[in-house]
This record gives sequence, C-alpha cells and structure tokens, in this order.
Amino acid sequence: MNRAYDTVVIGAGHNGLVCAHALAQAGDSVLVLEASDSVGGYAAHREFAPGYQASRGAHYLHQFPDSLLKDLDLAKHGLTFAADRIPTCVIGNGRVVSLDGANAHGVSPGDAAAWRRLTSQLERFGRFMARLQGQVPPRLGTTAFADRLQLLKLGLRLRLVGRKDMREFLRIAGMNVYDLARDELSDPLLQAALGMDAILGSNYGPRSPGSVLTLLTRRGNEAATAAGCRLPSGGLAGFSSALAEAARAAGVTICCDSPVTGIVVEDDVACGVELASGEHIVAGRVVSSVDPRQTFLQLLGTSHLDTGFVRRVDHHRQRGITAKLHLALDGLPAFTGLSPVQHGHRLLLAPSLDAIESAYNASKYGEVSERPVLEVLLPTVHDPSLAPQGHHVLSAVVSYSAYDTKTDLATARQALLDGCLRVLQEVAPGIQHQIRASELLLPKDLEKTNRSLGGHWHHGELAFDQFLMVRPFPGAAQYESPVRGLFLCGAGSHPGGGLTGLPGRIAAERIQKVGAP
Repeated sequence: MNRAYDTVVIGAGHNGLVCAHALAQAGDSVLVLEASDSVGGYAAHREFAPGYQASRGAHYLHQFPDSLLKDLDLAKHGLTFAADRIPTCVIGNGRVVSLDGANAHGVSPGDAAAWRRLTSQLERFGRFMARLQGQVPPRLGTTAFADRLQLLKLGLRLRLVGRKDMREFLRIAGMNVYDLARDELSDPLLQAALGMDAILGSNYGPRSPGSVLTLLTRRGNEAATAAGCRLPSGGLAGFSSALAEAARAAGVTICCDSPVTGIVVEDDVACGVELASGEHIVAGRVVSSVDPRQTFLQLLGTSHLDTGFVRRVDHHRQRGITAKLHLALDGLPAFTGLSPVQHGHRLLLAPSLDAIESAYNASKYGEVSERPVLEVLLPTVHDPSLAPQGHHVLSAVVSYSAYDTKTDLATARQALLDGCLRVLQEVAPGIQHQIRASELLLPKDLEKTNRSLGGHWHHGELAFDQFLMVRPFPGAAQYESPVRGLFLCGAGSHPGGGLTGLPGRIAAERIQKVGAP
C-alpha cells in the first residue's frame, strides 16, 4: 500500500468493485480501500446471532444486469444461485395473493386481467427507463454538441415507445402510486403490491408525488435481468465475494479494515488519500463509492469547494427511513394460507395502500408506527447454510423508521420491534415462541454499520430534483466533481440505488473518457 496507484477507489461496495474491475481491465493499477472488515457494503453479511447469517441491507438480487454478470464472469468466480425467479406473495386481511410476473393468483378474473395489462405496460416503460439508466446522463445548460445530441436521443427514444405509451408515460411519471394503483386495480392486495414496489427504501408514502418515478426506476433496473428475484448461494455475501474475486482476478488490490479519513488535494487536483492510520496513498485519481455528503463534506472538505456547491451538497436529501429486521428462528414459521413452497417466496405484509400510508405518517413526525409494513424473506428455505441445521433466518425490510426519532434510539428500536412482531404474529401465529434472537437496525444503526451518512439505502432520495442529469446535484451529476481527479461511482450517482452495479460501470466509462487530470 505504500506504492502509488493509477486509481484509488474508496469503498468496496458492489459499485466500487464494479468500477475498480472495469478500470483494472482498461490497464489501471487499482487499489480499493474498505473501512469495514469485509466487502459488500449493504450487500455484506453479518452474524447477528451465533450461527445465523443475514445481509446488512438488501436480502436478494433482482436488479443486477445480466450483461454485467457476463462481463464480470461471476460464475467463474464462485457465484451460484440457491433460487431464482422467486415469486411474491402479498398477505393481508386473511388473504394471500400470489404474483409471478404478470400472473396474479387469488384475485378475481377482472383483477387478474388488469394486473396483466398494467404489468405489461410497466415492462414497456421499464425497457425505456433501462436505456436512460444505462448511460451517462447529458449535461444541462451547455451548448456542447454531445450533450445536445444526447438530449435529442432521449426525446427520440421516448417518442419511439409509441404515441399512446408516450402519452401514458408522461401522464403517470409525476403521479403518486396511490392514484395509479387505484385507477388500474380494484383488489387492495394488488394495489398494496404496487405501492410496496414504489416506496421500498425511499422516503415516500403511496400518496407522495413522484412515487411512480421510483416504481418506474425499479422496473427499469429489473428489465435488465431475465432471472427475476434471485438469492445467491451463501446469501448476498456470496455475490459480494464473487465480485471481489473478479476484481482481484483483473488485478485490483483490495484492502479491508482501511478507513479513509481524507482525500489529498495538491494544486487543486486530487492526488491520493489519507488513512486513519496516518498513511498516505498516492494516486493518479480518486474515485469515491461512498455517499456524496460524506465524500465532499468529510473526506474532501469544504475548503476545496465554492459556496454554491457546498450549499447544494448540504441540501442533498439522504436521510434513511428504512430499517432492517433479522430474526433467528428454531424452526420454519407457519404463515397462514401459505403452502410449504410459498414460505420461500418474497412476502409482502401490507394489507392495503392506506395501511402503507398510515405507517408512513408516523415516521413524518419522528414517531414509531404501531403497524409497520414489511418485505419478508426466509432465505434459509433456499439456503440452509445460513442457520444451524433445522433452524431458519427471517430477514425483513421494515417501512418505515424515521432517522430522527422523538424518543431515544433504544426506546424507538424496541417500539418498532414490538410493532414488527405484532404484524408477524397475526400472519404467522406462534412465531414469537420460535424466536431465539433478534436484531433491528434503524437508519442510524445502518449509518454506523455501513458507514453511510443518513443510513439511506440509495445514498440519496430518488426524486425529480435528484434524478438523471441532476443526480446527486448539479456540479457532480456526470460522475465528475469540481476538483479535478476526483470522481463518484456510488449509489448517490446516476442511476441511483439498488444492487445494479450501474453507477460503478458507467462511472468507469466516464473516467476512461475523461482521462488523467
């Protein structure tokens, strides 16, 4: 680590590793520095109880493009899948609705047909979004021919979806998902399924303007993979490990337990980093996969930035509102109405759009919802290695949990845990007697464990003013920064969060195009 490198990447999350791999393949000597003891970021595993493994954040893979899997040759580096094309079950009001792509079971024929029509339309819009999300966004306010051409292509692609679909896309893109779901569907559980896909990980309720944008972004990411919702063998740690091995095979050096405390700037050019140990690493360029606020306000420092840019960074919204629940169970819970095979499905515990909105309302005021909505996965149904023999892990994404709570964190954590268990016990009677250990990570816990300011899963809200050519904010929206030699490649950059690897891949392409400072 004492030698100089062409590129130093800060953070060994999936975007940092994808970016490092691409730069190394292009001939750079690349060093990746990770503050924690393992790679993966939100896709890293933790032993939350002896013998029980769960991911720090995301618990399945459904947005990582097939093209990237092939380019990285992750199968060669150990990636296998314990399950793919995992269906979804929505549970509420004593009913179960099963969703497998465009097919809905447990609803009326009319609602099943409406779900097929809406799913087909969203898939078409997703393919359009995938084109936008797979390239460097154009700059605004410039007369450069390349940017004007890209904007023209953007308009042309929208036009090519067809007049009818173009009008419909423009109509719904700024809507809230509550209105969209109620316009198209009558079954409360189908409406809730659409609402959950729109709000997961975001500071939105179903009635929030722009919540359809997050739904379309999710559909765009999903359009790039043919295998649907997948669970890697060994959980998300298996995926992260394969990414790291692919990067090492390309020549990347990865050092964990190496927290970066500062970006070194000389003559207005980023030329290396300083570690917590006091060691300095010299580099031709620095690429940060950590969140934008941490990159600019803590690692770089405001002295290298103008006042207007600092104001934009300071106003960037990246306070998390999502918690993560892990339960160690001494057996498989019995969810009412589910067949044995359905216990391995993606389970949405959300009885209606109004129930989701009610849970969101509590978080607005720093309160804890008495009835949170949950996305649940029992990964041990597919991969028993994640728990002791005969035992199981329940992993749940909890919506919602305010970053700033009225009570102290311990009180808020216990209150939210009680709410989660209340919801679970209603649909899986007796589960409370199967719990051997539990862990609930609030946004401030995720901020600490994942070293991500605000504890936001996507390193910043996906909103119209933090989207596409203005993500994360003007002046840093094309992976570059006001300081020469400093680039971004994390989820805070275009196209945003989720386990897509796209910010890392597109950033690498941009860095190679820009060249050395």
